[in-house]
Amino acid sequence: MASEEVMQDGVHRRVVRIGDTVRRPAQPWTPSVHALLRHLEEVGFAYAPRPLGFDEEGREAVSFIEGDSGSAGWAKVVDDKGLRNFARLLRDYHDACAGFSPPPGAIWSVGAGGSGHDEVVCHGDFGPWNVVWRGDQPVGIIDWDFARPALRVHDVAYALEYVAPFRDDAECLRWLRYPAAPDRRRRLEIFCTAYGLDSAAGIVSSVIGRQQDNADLVGRLAEQGHEPQATWVADGLLTELDDRIAWSRAHRHLFE
Repeated sequence: MASEEVMQDGVHRRVVRIGDTVRRPAQPWTPSVHALLRHLEEVGFAYAPRPLGFDEEGREAVSFIEGDSGSAGWAKVVDDKGLRNFARLLRDYHDACAGFSPPPGAIWSVGAGGSGHDEVVCHGDFGPWNVVWRGDQPVGIIDWDFARPALRVHDVAYALEYVAPFRDDAECLRWLRYPAAPDRRRRLEIFCTAYGLDSAAGIVSSVIGRQQDNADLVGRLAEQGHEPQATWVADGLLTELDDRIAWSRAHRHLFE
């Protein structure tokens, strides 16, 4: 077998590359995710890894997508072109998975919504770090662990928290690669237009609601002993998330 290149060596999840494949610990929801990825391959959606089953160690295997991802993704969405491309990729994904029917008894990592006709299987973690880029063009979406049936706005609001962004100026300048304080209202409108929304009405409330849902999820998973959430909570993440929500509520005038 080809040698393993460690891509992520977390205490609770080791991700490696072997040749043109990525191997990760399998989870109870992995078969559901692989069913989704097979659907995307069948409908010609070129921006998702191909599911390759499981290896001899029981790890899931998917195809490797060459490009920049992780922390490198933040700089890609700072300019208007990258932001539009990011939004269009999400819309293209939602359209591609609209005809997907989860297999009977499908398991998802954080539960699922109802079975409404307006739902799709959202990615659940659609941030700049989970998009693979070549230059200013996105070429892939990775890390599908949080996929789950939900309304499309579930992904839209989550993405906007990070790319509008719902962060103070200091964090934008220090960590998120912005050369100057962002015009958040303009960026939100650019994203919504590129995604194809008729209006941005109600989106700010959706983002704040999504922030609260995420904080509640982290707390719930930590209480159940799941990692890395338990460690995050022990290190004070819930206080940080509460502070972010409070900032968003106090500064919604920057977005509306």
